[in-house]
Amino acid sequence: MAMKPEEVLRLIADARGDAICVPTMTTAPAWRAIAADDLSVGCVGFMGGASSIGLGLALAHPERRVLVFDGDGSLLMQLGALATNAGAPARNFVHFLFRNNVYHTSGAQEIPGGEGVDFVLMAKGAGYREAFAIREMDELERRLPHILTAHGPLFVELHTTLADKTPMTAGMGVPFAKQVETLRDKLLAADAAR
Repeated sequence: MAMKPEEVLRLIADARGDAICVPTMTTAPAWRAIAADDLSVGCVGFMGGASSIGLGLALAHPERRVLVFDGDGSLLMQLGALATNAGAPARNFVHFLFRNNVYHTSGAQEIPGGEGVDFVLMAKGAGYREAFAIREMDELERRLPHILTAHGPLFVELHTTLADKTPMTAGMGVPFAKQVETLRDKLLAADAAR
């Protein structure tokens, strides 16, 4: 049975520690509600960019875990990012793929290839250190400690239902430039406190 994205995000939020998070499209509204003041920058309005932003953050901050909350429709827009992510020396990079087989934000049209698209195989072929799918909450609960500590890059496909809200129904949130500025300020403050 597919997992609710909001439940998945709550579980990750409770375990993430000081990780930087990059939610995209369908995960963004729920993440804003669950982790309103964390170290995150939402990737809404430019499908396919979340893993590239996350990789840049992971390379710039190797002392922190970086968690990308990507969507299957978004990843299809930038499949080449899989090879870029896998080829980079980002051992702190975790690429979560929220798989619901539709472009949820734009009206729930089926993604090209539908259920036949094998993202895990593509991630393995691109060279991710680990790539696997999780279909149930109890398996995610069991595997999450490993996911949050293992050397990356890791690719974790999460089979989910549709989210309760999308950026189209909940609003786009804080403008991207302001999110980046806020994240930068928080990271500089944290680095200065060390």
